[in-house]
Amino acid sequence: MVTNPFDTINEPLEQRLITGLYKLGVALRSQAWQGAESQGLTPTQGQILAILQSRSHDGIRLSEVAQELAVSSATASDAVSALVKKGLVSREKATDDRRAIALRLTDEGESQAAQAATWPDFLLTAVDELSAEEQVIFFRGLTKIILKLQQQNQIPVARMCLTCEYFRADVYHDRARPHHCQLVNAPFGELDFRLDCPEHLS
Repeated sequence: MVTNPFDTINEPLEQRLITGLYKLGVALRSQAWQGAESQGLTPTQGQILAILQSRSHDGIRLSEVAQELAVSSATASDAVSALVKKGLVSREKATDDRRAIALRLTDEGESQAAQAATWPDFLLTAVDELSAEEQVIFFRGLTKIILKLQQQNQIPVARMCLTCEYFRADVYHDRARPHHCQLVNAPFGELDFRLDCPEHLS
């Protein structure tokens, strides 16, 4: 019997998926460097601006920035200090603890942050090539991967529905929207899951 060459030369599907994700990571890093250079920033500085923009206007702590980026406090501190010198970030007393320092965007920082937040948008045209069904399958897979990596402490805690105090699983018999969000007091389904919710409570 003739053996199909693909039965022996191909890596297992899960390994090829990892290769694909790696290539997406390379593309994202490359785009981040291009975007950062055009704004006179480093990718880390741009990520910090985007994080501050997506958080409460009350500001966030340096430790939160470091945790979000999965970098050391020293690395985060150096990047923040550079942003302060550029006039994009300010250090102010936190509203909930006058002894603590909160980081906030300046007006110029808001403008730069909005631009930095668009760096990954180059992927939109590629994602649009997927059918609606393929996008659903891809989203489900990504959600599971992120959750698993988070449970293994391989990535920072993602502000996603599945890890939120407001999340109640399988409350309803509706297959499309079986879960409940206590924050908005409404049912929702897996296609409504958010992977970076500003109201996330851990």
